[in-house]
Amino acid sequence: MLAWRMPISPPRRKSAKGDRSPKKKKSRTMAFDVGLFLNSAGLGRQVGAFRAKQTIFSQGDPAKDVMYIQEGGVRLAVVNATGKEAVVAVLGLGDFFGEGCLAGQSVCMATATAISSTTVLIISKDEMIRVLRSEHEFSDRFIAYMLARNIRVQADLVDQLFNSSEKRLARALLLLASYGAEDEPGKKIPKVSQELLAEMIGGTRSRVNLFMNKFRKLGFIRYNGGLYIDKSLLSVVLHD
Repeated sequence: MLAWRMPISPPRRKSAKGDRSPKKKKSRTMAFDVGLFLNSAGLGRQVGAFRAKQTIFSQGDPAKDVMYIQEGGVRLAVVNATGKEAVVAVLGLGDFFGEGCLAGQSVCMATATAISSTTVLIISKDEMIRVLRSEHEFSDRFIAYMLARNIRVQADLVDQLFNSSEKRLARALLLLASYGAEDEPGKKIPKVSQELLAEMIGGTRSRVNLFMNKFRKLGFIRYNGGLYIDKSLLSVVLHD
């Protein structure tokens, strides 16, 4: 019987300058890109497009995703047992919503509706938890966002309790235009009906129409293929 033997390779030659045999490159882990994560589809996340007035999710639906607005705007409204509806938030570019699932909510507490043509990144609960645990840059950004929104909710309550409907409207328009954001604020806001603005500030459409005409005459806003907000509108909010 012939015995099988592993062939022996001849020894490698070494040059005078030493061994030049190829070395394995160390594998490098690519740095996490928050912007790329929030602006593209991938594992556990998909991009959804919604037309104006289309429902994104309804009050009572299973809460299983966190959503991030890439383009457009979203209206969050709650309906009570008697059928009365209240707008609890109007969100825009760069805002998260649906985060209640991370806190143990099993169903959606509000109905989310697209204000205009809107694109959102839909992130599954499991993927969101994974990224929050493993990517510190992302978790820091998300926590900062949630704290800022909590401050805004408190400011909204104070605004509703103590300010006139004219001031509330001016503030709502400035928020929709992202006035005071770290990056350059977008002065053109999504197309928003006067009915929605009335719901946001707890007023009537006729009052909103009156104030919008006043703001336009004073140069605080203008219509030119859209609604443009001038930073001078802040004077209405600051005026006693």
